Order: sequence, then structure tokens, then C-alpha cells
Amino acid sequence: MGDDSEWMKLPVDQKCEHKLWKARLSGYEEALKIFQKIKDEKSPEWSKFLGLIKKLVTDSNAVVQLKGLEAALVYVENAHVAGKTTGEVVSGVVSKVFNQPKAKAKELGIEICLMYIEIEKGEAVQEELLKGLDNKNPKIVVACIETLRKALSEFGSKIILLKPIIKVLPKLFESREKAVRDEAKLIAVEIYRWIRDALRPPLQNINSVQLKELEEEWVKLPIGAPKPSRFLRSQQELEAKLEQQQSAGGDAEGGGDDGDEVPQIDAYELLEAVEILSKLPKDFYDKIEAKKWQERKEALEAVEVLVKNPKLEAGDYADLVKALKKVVGKDTNVMLVALAAKCLTGLAVGLRKKFGQYAGHVVPTILEKFKEKKPQVVQALQEAIDAIFLTTTLQNISEDVLAVMDNKNPTIKQQTSLFIARSFRHCTASTLPKSLLKPFCAALLKHINDSAPEVRDAAFEALGTALKVVGEKAVNPFLADVDKLKLDKIKECSEKVELVHGKKAGLAADKKESKPVPGRTATSGAAGDKDTKDISAPKPGPLKKAPTTKAGGPPKKGKPAAPGGTGSAGTKNKKGPETKEIVEPELSIEICEEKASAVLPATCIQLLDSSNWKERLACMEEFQKAVELMDRTEMPCQALVRMLAKKPGWKETNFQVMQMKLHIVALIAQKGNFSKTSAQIVLDGLVDKIGDVKCGNNAKEAMTAIAEACMLPWTAEQVMSMAFSQKNPKNQSETLNWLSNAIKEFGFSGLNVKAFISNVKTALAATNPAVRTSAITLLGVMYLYVGPSLRMFFEDEKPALLSQIDAEFEKMQGQSPPAPTRGISKHSISGTDEGEDGDEPDEVGTDVVDLLPRTEISDKITSELVSKISDKNWKIRKEGLDEVAGIINEAKFIQPNIGELPTALKGRLNDSNKILVQQTLNILQQLAVAMGPNIKQHVKNLGIPIITVLGDSKNNVRAAALATVNAWAEQTGMKEWLEGEDLSEELKKENPFLRQELLGWLAEKLPTLRSTPTDLILCVPHLYSCLEDRNGDVRKKAQDALPFFMMHLGYEKMAKATGKLKPTSKDQVLAMLEKAKANMPAKPAASAKASSKPMGGSAPAKFQPSSAPVEDSVSSTVEPKPDPKKAKALGVSSKAKSAQGKKVPSKTSLKEDEDKSGPIFIVVPNGKEQRMKDEKGLKVLKWNFTTPRDEYIEQLKTQMSSCVAKWLQDEMFHSDFQHHNKALAVMVDHLESEKEGVIGCLDLILKWLTLRFFDTNTSVLMKTLEYLKLLFTLLSEEEYHLTENEASSFIPYLILKVGEPKDVIRKDVRAILNRMCLVYPASKMFPFIMEGTKSKNSKQRAECLEELGCLVESYGMNVCQPTPGKALKEIAIHIGDRDNAVRNAALNTIVTVYNVHGDQVFKLIGTLSEKDMSMLEERIKRSAKRPSAAPVKQVEEKPPRTQSINSNANMLRKGPAEDMSSKLNQARSMSGHPEAAQMVRREFQLDLDEIENDNGTVRCEMPELVQHKLDDIFEPVLIPEPKIRAVSPHFDDMHSNTASTINFIISQVASGDINTSIQALTQIDEVLRQEDKAEAMSGHIDQFLIATFMQLRLIYNTHMADEKLEKDEIIKLYSCIIGNMISLFQIESLAREASTGVLKDLMHGLITLMLDSRIEDLEEGQQVIRSVNLLVVKVLEKSDQTNILSALLVLLQDSLLATASSPKFSELVMKCLWRMVRLLPDTINSINLDRILLDIHIFMKVFPKEKLKQCKSEFPIRTLKTLLHTLCKLKGPKILDHLTMIDNKNESELEAHLCRMMKHSMDQTGSKSDKETEKGASRIDEKSSKAKVNDFLAEIFKKIGSKENTKEGLAELYEYKKKYSDADIEPFLKNSSQFFQSYVERGLRVIEMEREGKGRIPASTGISPQTEVSCMPAPTSTVSSIGNTNGEEVGPSVYLERLKILRQRCGLDNTKQDERPPLTSLLSKPAVPPVASSTDMLHSKLSQLRESREQHQHSDLDSNQTHSSGSVTTSSSSTANIDDLKKRLERIKSSRK
Repeated sequence: MGDDSEWMKLPVDQKCEHKLWKARLSGYEEALKIFQKIKDEKSPEWSKFLGLIKKLVTDSNAVVQLKGLEAALVYVENAHVAGKTTGEVVSGVVSKVFNQPKAKAKELGIEICLMYIEIEKGEAVQEELLKGLDNKNPKIVVACIETLRKALSEFGSKIILLKPIIKVLPKLFESREKAVRDEAKLIAVEIYRWIRDALRPPLQNINSVQLKELEEEWVKLPIGAPKPSRFLRSQQELEAKLEQQQSAGGDAEGGGDDGDEVPQIDAYELLEAVEILSKLPKDFYDKIEAKKWQERKEALEAVEVLVKNPKLEAGDYADLVKALKKVVGKDTNVMLVALAAKCLTGLAVGLRKKFGQYAGHVVPTILEKFKEKKPQVVQALQEAIDAIFLTTTLQNISEDVLAVMDNKNPTIKQQTSLFIARSFRHCTASTLPKSLLKPFCAALLKHINDSAPEVRDAAFEALGTALKVVGEKAVNPFLADVDKLKLDKIKECSEKVELVHGKKAGLAADKKESKPVPGRTATSGAAGDKDTKDISAPKPGPLKKAPTTKAGGPPKKGKPAAPGGTGSAGTKNKKGPETKEIVEPELSIEICEEKASAVLPATCIQLLDSSNWKERLACMEEFQKAVELMDRTEMPCQALVRMLAKKPGWKETNFQVMQMKLHIVALIAQKGNFSKTSAQIVLDGLVDKIGDVKCGNNAKEAMTAIAEACMLPWTAEQVMSMAFSQKNPKNQSETLNWLSNAIKEFGFSGLNVKAFISNVKTALAATNPAVRTSAITLLGVMYLYVGPSLRMFFEDEKPALLSQIDAEFEKMQGQSPPAPTRGISKHSISGTDEGEDGDEPDEVGTDVVDLLPRTEISDKITSELVSKISDKNWKIRKEGLDEVAGIINEAKFIQPNIGELPTALKGRLNDSNKILVQQTLNILQQLAVAMGPNIKQHVKNLGIPIITVLGDSKNNVRAAALATVNAWAEQTGMKEWLEGEDLSEELKKENPFLRQELLGWLAEKLPTLRSTPTDLILCVPHLYSCLEDRNGDVRKKAQDALPFFMMHLGYEKMAKATGKLKPTSKDQVLAMLEKAKANMPAKPAASAKASSKPMGGSAPAKFQPSSAPVEDSVSSTVEPKPDPKKAKALGVSSKAKSAQGKKVPSKTSLKEDEDKSGPIFIVVPNGKEQRMKDEKGLKVLKWNFTTPRDEYIEQLKTQMSSCVAKWLQDEMFHSDFQHHNKALAVMVDHLESEKEGVIGCLDLILKWLTLRFFDTNTSVLMKTLEYLKLLFTLLSEEEYHLTENEASSFIPYLILKVGEPKDVIRKDVRAILNRMCLVYPASKMFPFIMEGTKSKNSKQRAECLEELGCLVESYGMNVCQPTPGKALKEIAIHIGDRDNAVRNAALNTIVTVYNVHGDQVFKLIGTLSEKDMSMLEERIKRSAKRPSAAPVKQVEEKPPRTQSINSNANMLRKGPAEDMSSKLNQARSMSGHPEAAQMVRREFQLDLDEIENDNGTVRCEMPELVQHKLDDIFEPVLIPEPKIRAVSPHFDDMHSNTASTINFIISQVASGDINTSIQALTQIDEVLRQEDKAEAMSGHIDQFLIATFMQLRLIYNTHMADEKLEKDEIIKLYSCIIGNMISLFQIESLAREASTGVLKDLMHGLITLMLDSRIEDLEEGQQVIRSVNLLVVKVLEKSDQTNILSALLVLLQDSLLATASSPKFSELVMKCLWRMVRLLPDTINSINLDRILLDIHIFMKVFPKEKLKQCKSEFPIRTLKTLLHTLCKLKGPKILDHLTMIDNKNESELEAHLCRMMKHSMDQTGSKSDKETEKGASRIDEKSSKAKVNDFLAEIFKKIGSKENTKEGLAELYEYKKKYSDADIEPFLKNSSQFFQSYVERGLRVIEMEREGKGRIPASTGISPQTEVSCMPAPTSTVSSIGNTNGEEVGPSVYLERLKILRQRCGLDNTKQDERPPLTSLLSKPAVPPVASSTDMLHSKLSQLRESREQHQHSDLDSNQTHSSGSVTTSSSSTANIDDLKKRLERIKSSRK
């Protein structure tokens, strides 16, 4: 017991695994109880036992095993996860349970197997059971068969696959064990129950006794179709529903289900294929040609034996078929003909679809051989052709059959008709479309009038069969002219026909419905039920509903219509006959008179031919009245029109009578049952009058009415032939015009294009220009419907004419055909029509191609030519090919019969000479175009060999083959290619090129198909082997193609197909399938069918539901391809993630985790610069491609290897997209933490992301865009500016994605483009986006245009590159785009520009076509009417745009001054009232909210202290006094709102309106001239200068180019600007406020102005340039010297960098620098040298000496040397102390250069110079003895050591060290403690800080305290107040100390408290502008991170000493200034609010 108690305590799972059987038994019992208790099948509890289940069934102890089996059964039945255990458990059951002696065990085992099948694991179970059949133990074999039998019996043959079982049956029947044989017999009986006779062929070779026994058993089986008694889980709900229905007494659905289950298995499928080609007698081909018929017979008999095999292996049977065909066609011995026919039958039956490729060759031969009378020959031929028909489609052989129909031999005619009849039986309504039925019916109709009765009967039978297959509705139009007797005969035949496919509904309805179908030639072929059901219901009563409810089978299936008897009820209605095509015999004139006199007044008839026109007129009036009152049924139309045609008839001379007459004809046609007979009477007369000036219109009306009554196609044909059979050109041109109009009204359905075309050609050749013009117009209308293929008919017209036709077509391009308004016959209900013509588009599309006149070229393909092509000498082969190309070229369009050419060309496809292979491919491409869709029949024998060429090793040959295959597929569609095993055979070949090309092709084509042949599944095993191919490209292509295979075959089938793979492969493939399942696109929607046709396909809009505008269907025609992709599931990413988790192999994870800790980006100094140099120097490939080639990817990989973590790089370049997602996730995580790394590798990251844009996987794309959004946000926070290189290798590819079909992606891309404007100037973005508008993708064009609009709206016209004019012209081109969205976007963009720029837009866009111009004007009008609220909304949608920093948009707003100012003031004064907002112009309204927000953010940074003191200043600003209504010309009220007024005026300086600008300048000038008031401008200088240079730029770019503007105006504006500036720069205190960036831009503007040649040409131009010269001198002298020097250096650097800038410009900049150099001796002390040297350092870094030497002139290098020399001369060695701001001095040669100069000057000056100062410590050192030094130092260290004198000691040590810089204090420190050493060092550093600060005060402040006040932004700048006051009242001195250090690092001074006016005095000054400071503050924010030296600039905002405005901006300074400007403007407005 001790043992027992041990295991009893164990938990269940451990008990189950215990070695004691009792313990296990107890464990299993407990497990069973647990399983029974768990209610939820998805409970996690189940998963715990997953590992146990196999143990339960394979226990070694029989008793325990039984219990285990019970538990396992419960588990499998209830656990959701049980499926995972299928394989192991079933194999356990097979090996360990089925061999048990206990019956109970076996039963449970079988139950478990069946339960697994129920939970959808049938395949796995079946696989294990079949393996069990090979077991040596017969018990196991018997049990496996029994299990399979039970499974089949219960689940049915849909679930249990019979083929593998049937395969092993013969082997089982041969078993030695009786038990096995008996069980085999039982399962054979069970299989027979399901598939009946299909089982016979596979078992024909078993023992005859066994077979006999089986036969006996089979006979006993019940006849009914078996039903499954057990269902899979997924079907059980269905089963429950079935039971309910059955209990309710409706067995219908069940019956339906079974019906389609029975023929599921085809015996053919169950057979093994036999290879016979190798078994042919060796001398077969010689014997078959032998002279003796006995030898030929022997040869044929040998073949006959071989082809008796029921299933033949695929192979190249071409030669065999050719030989047999020859016997059939040419052999004189009829017995051999019959034998050869039998052989062909055998081949066709054995090969099935694989024989299809030979069908086209054999069919004509067999049909023609029907001339033989002998019954046995005829029978053999019939069998042969019937067997062959089943291997191909009617479509493929239709041409051949129709050609034979015209044969003179009646037997051939008869047999052909009978063959057609038999063929039709195999068709359904969908496989016999109207396009196919039409030619057959036409040919058969000739036969029913044949003289030979047997021909007639055969034709009746064929037509009857067609009638039965597609229903009367489809056939009737073709039988319109058949008389009643014959029609009845056809119907009689139709009733006798038995269809192969069975027809579910009775024919009564069909038959009766034939009457009401309007006699049109246009009704649809594949009549769906919808088509027929509503036809004859003239009243919308219940009648109409009835047929709908009883329609047989669902509509839209293309099955024949089969409503029940209700259809006929409608027909019996008394109005029935009217809806029918009215056929009436021609009546004699006497009968007509009689009939007419019955309905017309007698006088009327008498006066018809009166000689008095008035009487005739009166008579007509009566006639008209009578017609109007007549009832439709009583109106004798023919009689009436005969009366009208009676003398004088249509020769009536009086126009009034004639007009009446024509009007009456129209009335009769509208009101009566007007027949074609009646029409014929009048049409001639109408055509004669159509050209009449007075009566023409009436004639046209009458013709239209007749067209409505008799259908347009018929009427048009009559009218055209009449018009062109007479000579009057006016009539001809008017007829053509009428027809153009009629087509638009009636639609194009059913028109005979061919007939028109011959007439149109006649018209085009007419001498009368009016006729030609009308013909071209008609062609234009036809083009709308037919599409581009129409042009093919006119290729051979004269070039001049052709160009006119092309111009007409061009006009129609992009238009969609109008919806038909007439012809929807008034008698029938319009609903009918829509259904009826559902197929129409289809027909029009194909019709046109069918109509082309095709040439027969088979006679030119002579045997000589064929032998030439196969000659041994390649030159002769080439000649032969050239000839073929010539023949095809000449014929243009050819018939499909091309004789022996296919075999000859096929041979050339594997020619050893690649040039010939390419030539052959070109010929085949030509052939496809020439033959059109008929090339289908050559797909198998010529198309598939082209695919073989895809495996060629030469790239160009493969490309040619691919182009050829595509050309073919375009004509044939994909069905032919995918049918049969040919394609799978190609994939089977292990040629990597072939595989990758073929898979690539399939991946492109499959997504566009709506359905595929089932044979596609044959490719799957080979696709799987490609997934594991050793070639990476093959694997990738296979992965790409996987989702598309799955889209057509479904996941289940694909997963099933993995069954045959090795286990390792299977897992991998299943994993890929899971992944593909997530990416599986949906099948293209139904509309795709129409859209893939030529444009005509979508033509007759009548047939589209009204809600879908026709335009849609057209646009889908233009780009049908992306459709399937749209449907890709968006859920991909989440699924992908979960899948990803599963798939990562665990082995490597440990190692990887260790590696992944470090940073992912490694910062390589100068790495990026080096890469750019390499790219510029063409050492590496420039990042520029349409699709990324491998070399680009490799290059990027190499470049990344040095700066990206290895493991991340592996993820980034992995072939699986999951890994890309992973990499992106990692990059997102590290974005914040590794800013420097990201910026260092930014160029590479962006390049890698561009590669992701070419991935097809949506989840990767979404992730990429997500990352980009975060990345650009980070970059803008870091104030990083994209380099040109980064931009050009990224932006173009981003722009490609704007055209993505998915909305989400487009939105993201637009958001990224918005954010990019913060890191890359909008003006540079502009050209990239402009380039994007040239794309073929209309979505991309539209989005790019919208984006351009946004850029202009946000940044003004300056973004337009190269000039606004050029840019706008480019944009305006798109107004005429064929795509609606693009047109709209273009219009909106130009309207945006108009809003910014006013009427000048019209001048900039140049001339537009009238149509475009009117659209634009209309749009501008509309946009003006829109309420002003709209733009605000726009802003909310695009927040990043409006806040973007460098916007200067508002500077450029147009609008007269008074308008702006008054409105603004209005808005300001009413700022309290919300209504005010509405009255402000939209430009301003936009930004007010933004500015409010902006102010908010600034205020947040203010400390309480300052905030508190500012209240009183702010108040007046917020509530302005009403005095400032308009802009006051005087500044009398120096209130504190002065600032806001100044802001306002300055904003007007930059106005686009010259007068506004001049007014503002005058006001500012007035202020500047009065000394007492000039001070008010303080704090506004930068702002004013920015406005000024903006105005200069505006004049330069826009006003000067504007011819309308008076040049005097511009000169006046220039004088004002220059005068103003001169006034400003005379006031030194104000001049010094100008910051570097602003000065740079100002100098740029002034120098550009000096160089403007357009000014020089003006009268006063010279004067302007002289004034500018004077101004420049003033600027150089009076500005802050540091700032101006810095500005000039940056400007010089920019001008040398810019390729566009002229050398003259750089020269003037250098002249300014020379002038500055001359001023240096006086100004050197007021210059911040550190900053200047930093600028020079940067300059030298950008332009190393070598680069400068390359400049065209030597001035730059001389200028720089002169500047440095002068500085060295003035400062001496001290100059080297001023390099503090340079981080890495080695980056440029500056230090080395200075040292050289110093050395040089020392050598020259020698001992002359002052020893103390100039020579430094070295000489003093020589004098002072060492001893002295040591004593001195010892003294100092003593002081430092004592408590009291520490500071003094440190100060002395500092002085000493400064004096003797190389004195060695090391020995003194060495002996002291570490703490002491560091204390000394720290002390020295603090002193250095303080001294440096003080020491530089005199040097850098050369301005009065007064000035300082004016520029110091005390009020709002927090930091400045802390920094300026020495910090006592702010807080502990610690902060102050820290601040000092920071300031020191930035080269700022640390003024003492007493050198600054106290804070209170600052605040009390009324002139301090409260807003100015916030400018500077924002300003400093911008420049904060631009260069390292400006890191902490905002700690002091004194613009004189801190140069906050970006002292050195490198190439990006201009953008920075625009940034400043944007901020300033926002502030300006805020002050105005």
C-alpha cells in the first residue's frame, strides 16, 4: 500500500505518465472525468493535455488502454485544439489499437478516427489509414479498410477522397488474406454506391471471379443517390436546417444538393495514364506513308491498340496527329480512313483537354471527309469529331466549322449541321454566347432553305438544339425573317432534343414567350432569368411580380431562362401581340386604299393628289387629326403610309404640305404598330428629303420615330444604303449627321459596324467637304462606343484624312458614351431591357475585332516556305522568317488558318541561333495582333512553346518571350493557358529562369481573373517545389505568386496539396500558406470583366444601374490592374504579427538576444559627407531607378554595414516581409533614444525606406509610413534640414505612393509630405511634386496637384519653381486631363493661386483652350461664392501645414490697402464680438487661431514674476483704442499699442500691392526721420528688414515680369525702399539691431538688385543703382560689425555653392568683404572674433583650399587670406584664443593657417615687437631663473592651502598661468591629494569664466546703455531676465554659476548687474515693445539647435551681444529666415487681434 499512497497524491498528468499501470488507469479515469466536465471547447484547460492524447491510445496495458481510448474519444470530440494531435494519434491507433484482440478497443479506435474526420481532419486521417494498408499485420489492414469504409458510408465521397483508395483496391484484391479480400469487396461495394460506373474501369483487371461477385453485389444496391449520414462540424448547422425543412415536408434542397454530388467522380480521374508514344512501332512514320495499303493498315492497327488505353500520358502528339490527319484527308482506301478516324477518337478520348491543341488541325479535314457515303466511315468520322469536340471548345473550332458550312457538297453540309447540333447539346447558355450563336445561326439559316431535304432537316435540328440550350429569347432575333412553317419545325425539333447537361425547367414558358420578344437583333445571348421574366408584363400589376418569385434558379448564372407558366399569363393579355416584332406582308395598293378609307375621312383620300396645294394641305391636316385619334390596334400603318406615298408622294413641291406629310409619318411610326414593310415604303422618300433646308428636320424626326419602331440597327442600315446609292451630297452628309445623333440617343447595341464602315469609307472619299466632315463626326461618335480598335479600319486612309480622324478621336478621348434615351421600346417595360442587354458590352467589345476584314494567308504558307524555315543553314532559315514577317505585315489582319506555319515556327523557338529565336518571337507577337482573339486555337501548339523560351539563359530572349506571351494573352485571355497540364508541365522543369519568369507572369495575370480553370491546381505541387528552390529569385517569385493561387483555389485546396510533401517541407510551406492567407487579395469584382475590354466594352450606359455613373466604368477601363490589390486585407499587419511570433525559430534566439543590446545605429564621423562625395564623384550608383535593381540593394547593404547593427541589417534585407516589419518596429523604438544615430544614417534609412515602397505588402507599407511620420516629426524638432542628396533619393519615391489606390496610404503620404516641409524648403519640394504630376497614374497626378495647391496656399507664390509662370503653365495643362479627379485638382490649385495672387494668375498661366478657360473661370466664380468658413475647415484638416515655420504666404497676399487695413481694424476693434470673425478676409481668418495658440505657447514659458509685471502693458493691447481705425499717418499717440501699429504697418510693406507698400514705407520713413520717434522702431528692425527684402524679392520676381505694371511705379517703390533703408542705417542704434540672418538676406536682395539688368534699361534705373550702392556702404558701416561680417561670409559661401548664382554676385559680396576688412582696424574691438572665426572655419570646411583653387576666379581665396591676415595682424597670437566656438578644429585648415601666419609674422618682426605682450611667455621664461619661479609658485600654493586666502591664491595662480602659459605646476600638485588637485583645477576654471566674461565687455559692447535697453527683450523673455539681473532675486547662486558657464561656452558675455539698467526701469519705459521680445524668443527657438555654438542662445536674447538670429546659418539660412518671417508675421497678426 505504501506504493499506492505515493502515486495517489500525484496530480493527474503525472499519474497518466506513471510507470505503474494502476496509477495510469486512475489517471486516465480522472482525465476522462475532467474532459467531461469542461464545457467550453476553447477552454485553455484542453491545451494542458495535448501531449497526453497519444499516450492514452498507445498504452501498453490492454485494460488501461481501453480507458485511455474512452478518454481520448471524449477529448477529440470536445477539445478545440484536438486537431493538432491528428497525425500522431491516428498513427498510434493504427499501429497499437487495430492489432488488439479486443473488439471494444478496435471500435473505439475506429470511433476516434471518425471523430477526427468530423473535426475537419479527414485528410490526415485518411493519409494514416492508407499508410496502414501497407502494414504487414493483416488485422491492421482489415481494420484500416473497415474504418475507411465506415467513413465513406457516413461522410460521403465529398469528404473521403476516393482516388487514393481506388488506386490500392486491385492490390487489396490480390491479398493472400481472405479477411482483407472480403473487406476490400465491402469497400468496393460502398465506393460503387457513391460513384457507380466510374469504378468499373479501374477494376477491370482484377480476378474475373471477384469481378463477377462484385457485379452481383452492385446490382443489389438501391438506385437512389446516397446521402451522407454524418456531417463535419462546419456542416452541422446546415444539416440541422435540412432536417427542419424535411420535417416541414420540403425535401427540395436536399434533393438539389445530392443532384450535384453524384457525378462528382469521373472514372477518367481514377485511371493511371499510359505513355504510348515510345511504344509506337519504330517504322511507324515510314509505314504510314507506304505505297501498299496493307502496310499502312498495319501501322494504323498498331496505333489503334495503343490508343485503346482509356487515359494517355501527355506528350507531343503533333507528328502522330499529322500522320493520322493525312490518312483521313488524303488516303484513297476508305477502310483506312475509318481506322485513322478511330485512332483519332482514341487519342481524343485518352488525352481529353490535352488533345485540344490539335483539334483545330483535324476538324476541317474530318468535316470535309464527310463527303464519303459509306456508313462505317461516316460513323467513324462522327465518333472522331464528337470525341475531338469534347477536348476543345466550340469557340476554338467555330471558324473551321463555319468555313465548311459553305461547301457545295450536301452530305458535308448535312453532317456539319448535325455535328453542330450535337455540339450544342454539350453547351450551356453561358458557353454559347450571342457572339458565337450569331454566325452559326446565320449559316444554318442558309441551310434551312437548301434544296436537299437532309440538309434542311439537319439545320432544323441544330437550330432546335440552340433554341433549347439558350432559350427563345436569345435565338429569336436571328430567326426574325424565318416563316411560320419553318419556325414551327425548329420548335418541334427543339422539343425532342435531350441536352447533355439536363434542363431543369419545362419549355412551355420559353415557347410562349417567343412571341412578345421585340424583334431586335440586339437582344442578349446569355439570357439570364432576369431577362425573360418581366418581358411581357405590360401593366405593372401583380403579373410582374409573379414571374420574379417563380424564376427557376438564381438569376445572373447565365442559365437558360426558366420561369414557370406565369410568364405566359402575361402573354395572353390582349396587348400581347403588340410587343412582338411586327412582320407583315406587303399589301397591294387596292387593299391599302380600302383599309385607309375605313379610317380616314373620304374627302381626305380624294384630295390627296389634288393639284391645288391648299387643298392638299387641308387634306394633310385632316389626315393628321385622324391619325392622332386612332387607336393603336386599329391603325393600318402600311395603308396609311402608302396613301402618303401616293402621287405626288415624296415629290411634293410645296414645303408646307411636305412638312405635314413627314410629321404624319413620324406620328404613324410612334402611334401604330409600324412594321419594317411600312418603313421600307417611306424611308426612300425620307432620305431624299433629309437634305432639304425646310423639311430636313421633319424628315429626321420621322426617321427617328421609325428607328424607335423598327430598331435603330435595321433602320440605320436601310437609310445608309439608300443615302449612298444616290448622288445628293447634302442628303448624304445630313444622313450621317442624323445617324451620329441617333447612335447617341439609342445606344450602340446591335449596330452593324462593318456595313457602316464601308459607307463611311465611301463618305470619306467624297469630294464634298460637308460629307467628309459628317463622316468624321460619325466616326467620333462610334469611337465612344467601339474604342480605339475602330481606327484599325482606317489605317490605309491618306495621312491628311487620318490625322483629321485622329483629331476627332482625340476629342472623344476620356469621354463616356451618353446613356441611351430612346430605343427602350415603349411597349415593353424598361426593366426588361436592362436585363436583356446585360451582355451587350461584351458583345460590342468583341464584335469590332470580329468585323475586321481578315485575309486568308494559308495559301502563302507554301511547303517551300516551311522547308526554308526548317533549313540547316541559318541564313536560309532567317530568309524564311523574314518572308513570314512580310506576309503577316502585308495582310495586317489574318484568318486563323495558317497551314503548316505553327509547326515550323515552333521548331524555331528552340533554334540554336538566338537571333532567330528572337525574330520568331517577334513574328509570333505580330501574329497575335494580326489574328486577334482567334489565336486562341494556337495556344496549345504555339503558345506553350513560347513559355518554354522563358527558360532561356539570355536576358533579352526572355524579355522578348515575355512580351510575346503577354501579347498573346491580351488576345486570348488566360483561360486557354491555364487549361490542361501544359503550364504545370512547364513549371515542373527545374529551370530557374523559366520558373521565375513564369511565376512572375502568373502573379501578374492571376489577380486580374475572376475565375480560373480547375487545372490550375495541377501547378500547385510545382509551385511548392519552387518555394524551396535553391535559387533565391525563384523562391521569391513563388512567394509572390502564392496569394494569387490561393485567391482562386482557396486555402483548403492549397493546404491539401501539401500532403505529398516531406514533413519538413510541409511545415515550411504551410507556414507560407498561412502568411499568404493573410495577404490574399479578393477576386476582382464582376465589373472587371467589362473593364478589361477595350473602351467600347463599357459603352452602352443603358445597361448600367443608374447609380453608377458611366464615367466610373470608363475609368476602370483605363486602369483595371490595381483592382485586386485594393482588396488586400488591411488586417494584414495584425495577422502577420501573430504569425511572426510563431515562426521565429527558437534555436538562434539566445544568441540573438545577446547581440541586440547595443545601439542600432553607429555614428560614423563624416560618414554621411563621405557617402555624398562618393555619390557626387560617381564612385557609387546614384539612387535613381524605376524599380530597384539588385545592385542598388547590394550597394545600400554595403553602405549600411558600417553604421547599422548587424542583426538589424539582417532583418532589413531579409527576403520575408515579416522581418521588414520587425526591423521597422525596432527602428521606431530606437527613434527617440538614438537621435544622433538616426540623423547620421538618415540618407541610408531613407533609401532603405524607398525600397519598402516597392514592396507589395500593405502591412510593410503602412508600417513604413508610420515610421516616416515619426521620423520627420523628430527631424523638425531637432531643426534638422534635409540635404539635397537625401531629398532627391527619397522624395520622388514617396511621391509615387501618393497614387496608391488605398485611401489610408494616400492620407499618410500627404501627412508625411506636410511634415517634410518643416525640414526641407517647400520651394525645393515643389519641383519634385511637379514631376509627380507627369505620372501615368491618374490618382497620383490628382494628389500631386492638390499638394501643389496646399504648398502655394501655405507658402505663397515663392514656392513655385522655376518661376510661378512656368509652374502654373505646367499645372494648367492638367485642366484638360481625361481624368475627372485630375482636372478638379488642377482647377483647385489654380483657384488657390488666384486667391493668393488675384487676376495675375491669368497672365501667368498663358493661353488655355477655350474649354479649359471656361472651366477655370467657372470654378473661380464658384470659389468666390463659397462661405468663408470653408477654408478654416481646410486648415483643421492639415494642421502641420499652417503652422509650418517658413511660411511667408501672408506677406504676399493681394488686395488693395484700404480694404485690408479697414477690415483688419474692424476685426481688431470688434475682437470682443464673435460676429467680427466672419468679416475678416479668409487669409487672415485662417491664422488668427494659430497665432492665439502660438502666443499661448510662448506665455507658458514665462515665470510668474515677469508675467505679473506685464499686466499693465498688455492691457491696452488687448483692448485697443478705437482711435486707430485706419492706419494713422502719424504716430502721435505713443501709447503702448504703438508696437502693434508698427507691426501692422510693417506687414503692409511686403504687400503685393505697390500702393499699399509705398504708403506703409512713407509712414515708417516719417517715424525714422524724427529722432524722438525713431526709438519706437526699436525691436522691430529685423521684422522691418524682412518685410523689405520680401518686397524686393517680390518686385524682382513678379512685378518686373508683369508687363501690365507701369515701370515708373516700380522705380517709385524702389526709391521708397532705398530711402527708408538709408534713413534707418543712419541711426546707428537701430542699425545695430539687425541680426545676421536678416542682414544676409538684405544684402542678397540689394546685390541682386544692383545686378538686375532690367533696372539698368529704365530711365531712372541708373539712379536707383547708385542709391543702392550708397545704401550698401551705409549697411556695411553702421550695422553690428560682427553680424554683417558673419552675414557676408555666409552669403559668399552660399553664392559659391549655388550653381545658379552668377560670378558677378560673388564678386560684389567679396567687394563688400574687402570694405569690411578696411574698416577692421577701427572696429576690431567691437567684433566677437570667436564668432567670425567660427564662420571662417565653416567656410573653409565647405571649401577646402583645393576646392577654392578650382574656382574660376582666384578672388575667393584671396579674400579669405586677406581677412585672416588682417585679423592676425590686428590681434597677434591672441587670435588663437578665439577658436573657442569651434567643436572640431581639425575639420578645416583654419587653425593651421593662423599658426602659419603667426609664425610668418614673428619671423619677420623678430625682436622688435613688444616682448611682454607680443612674444608670449617663452622669452620671459628664458630670463626668469628657475629658482625664482619655484619660490613664487610655492608662495601661491601656500595661499591656496590656507583657509582665508584660498581665493586670492587661486587668482594669483590663474594670472601666473596666463602669463607663463607653459609654466609647469605639475610638481607642486603631484605631492598633494587628489581632492586638492581637482579643487585647484575647478577654481582656475571658475576664475577663467569670470575673467573671460569681464574681459570681453569692453570689446563687445560699443553701444550706449540706451541702445541696450531698446533691444533687450525684457518683458516676455523669462530667461533673459534671469540672465541679465545677476540672479540675486531669482534664486540660489548655483543657478547663476551654471548659467555663467553655459553663457561662457556660447561665447556670450556675463554683464554685471550694475552695468544693466534695473529691471524696473526697463519696464517703465513706454517704448518697450511687448511683442518684440516674443519675436526674438521664437526666433532663438528656431536657431537653437542649428549649430552647436548656438546651443543655449535663448538664455540671453540681447540681439547685439548674443546674435540670436542664427549668426551662422549655413546653406539653409535662407529657409531659416523664411521661418523667422513666418513667426514674425504670426506675431504681427496676433498684435492686431
